[in-house]
Amino acid sequence: MNTIQRTSNEAVEHATGRGYEAWFDLLDAWGAAERKHGEIAAWLMDEHGVDGWWAQTVTVEFERARGLREPGGGRDGLFSASASKTVAVPVERLFGAFVDPALRARWLPGAELRERTSQPGRTARFDWEDGATRLVVGFTAKGEAKSQVALEHERLPDADAAEKARAYWREHLVALKEMLEE
Repeated sequence: MNTIQRTSNEAVEHATGRGYEAWFDLLDAWGAAERKHGEIAAWLMDEHGVDGWWAQTVTVEFERARGLREPGGGRDGLFSASASKTVAVPVERLFGAFVDPALRARWLPGAELRERTSQPGRTARFDWEDGATRLVVGFTAKGEAKSQVALEHERLPDADAAEKARAYWREHLVALKEMLEE
């Protein structure tokens, strides 16, 4: 089994009634290695009554253990990086700092983002630079004058690119916070 597990075997067994190896044996017998991620998770939920979050956890760990997915990567071979920051401003102001190009240029100079879709104060999706990767951004109000942004940079080519993106976003979210809390 893959030695990089995000959730312990004990937690999985407590929540689902089986540990990883028991689930993996069952998934192997079903032929899960030849099936798509969503199909595996749906089977765990529908046929075995596993809660959605736990079905995803077992599926990802199965895919890792069988060499179908690298840590941090998807079955498509692409990677993603995430970062988040809580800021002492209303969620509408935080959202605006992403979708307003002039505001965004103040904390993210030189970056090219093309908005794909957005729900004001909730989510925004962008094509990043040449469009080969994407940025998915979620916003959560934590009160009238406090909010959180959580982003995921998707479709990165490898683990090194994901680590660089993670560092990039952490640095720039600090700059965003400093700009908004001036």
